[in-house]
Amino acid sequence: MLRFAPSPTGNLHAGNARVAILNYLYAKKNNLNFFLRIDDTDHERSEQKFVDSILDDLEWLKIEYKKVVRQSERLKVYRDVFEQLKQKELIYPCFETLDELSLMRKVQLKMGKPPVYDRSSLKLTKKEISGFLNSGLSPHWRLKLDDKPTRWKDLIHGDINFDNLSVSDPVIFRSDEMPLFTITSVVDDSEFNVTHILRGDDHITNTAAQIKLFSYIDAPIPKFGHFPLMRTKSGDGLSKRLNSLSIKEFKSKKIIPIVITNYLNKIGTSLSVDDADDLQTLVKNFSLSVFSKNSVLFDIDDVLRLNSKFIKSLSFKELKSFTNITIEKEFWEIFKENIDTFDDLSEWLEIVYEGKHSKQKITLATELFDLLCESLPNEINSDTWSKWTQKILKNFEIKSKDLYVNLRMLLTGKKYGPSMNQLLTLLDRDEIIKRINLNCEKTTN
Repeated sequence: MLRFAPSPTGNLHAGNARVAILNYLYAKKNNLNFFLRIDDTDHERSEQKFVDSILDDLEWLKIEYKKVVRQSERLKVYRDVFEQLKQKELIYPCFETLDELSLMRKVQLKMGKPPVYDRSSLKLTKKEISGFLNSGLSPHWRLKLDDKPTRWKDLIHGDINFDNLSVSDPVIFRSDEMPLFTITSVVDDSEFNVTHILRGDDHITNTAAQIKLFSYIDAPIPKFGHFPLMRTKSGDGLSKRLNSLSIKEFKSKKIIPIVITNYLNKIGTSLSVDDADDLQTLVKNFSLSVFSKNSVLFDIDDVLRLNSKFIKSLSFKELKSFTNITIEKEFWEIFKENIDTFDDLSEWLEIVYEGKHSKQKITLATELFDLLCESLPNEINSDTWSKWTQKILKNFEIKSKDLYVNLRMLLTGKKYGPSMNQLLTLLDRDEIIKRINLNCEKTTN
């Protein structure tokens, strides 16, 4: 059993989506169940709109899951485990403020020591604890880690070791009685029989503490794998609160989901990102052994390039699976090499069939204007462009490049595009003459 556990405190970004995709592919490859867990115990920051957004994004990515679990509906379960840990004296109350903890970390760092909690609250007497409580202070609660080293064989990084001094006793309940990630995640993973946990390597220290907690509650310890975090080309981390590289952004850029799935599955591996495989092939070829242990750089320009390449590779039949834009096969075959996004496709449709293009006037000598209209053959076919332009060049002194560009601009409003031999076949003679008249400004010079 695997799970993807997003917090609904912002839009899903590429880093979150990568974890979801890798968990999903691993589950499919190994015939394991996969479910979605919404980590929404933080009532101040969690919002239903982000839950809805996450569900929409996963559906867009074609990620299927067996069920949805919401942590906000399981608070009693966490509280019960909390009481059990308290009775076993495996947790202890702490009364330091955030400012005091921050100062403690700064002092430790200045002394060259790791910023690990010093367990000073364990020295509090019952009288001192009662005094804090009677004064109206509410404690936060820390898990008391034992002295045994924590070791596991990570599915990505291999052997990982923590001694008893390298990890702080984690806070598992805040002073406002909100359960935190360490306890909620372990309790849920235990209850729902999660066997494999794949997540970012920013969780490695959390894993060391959570392995202890699994043993404290007599639960089987899952296998862990930690993928290196993704960063932007500038080296910055991704943040859903900053809305950096969100799935919402990819949707707005009309990127095809399978392109994103391929890129996020293959980036940071020995696999080529240039091959856009279907889901079955991705599942078949999925292996944790190909993943690097080093940081991964996410390049949106690469994604846009791959998206363009994928669109250009589509047959007319395949095209219908990715867009609801209605076009004829002839049109697609003419324009596919000039389409980078489906917005481009819509734009060319408007240019060809509705004449919606730049109305910038092209200045031509009256003699050349008259020659354009007179030389245009009556029959429009794939030879028309060549015959038309050859006749003009024979009877008027103009560089061939200038003629071709001016005619393109008159007919399409663009200096580039597909072969005019083919494009011209989509227009009738009257439409061509009409566009020349509309977009030409004659001069006697």
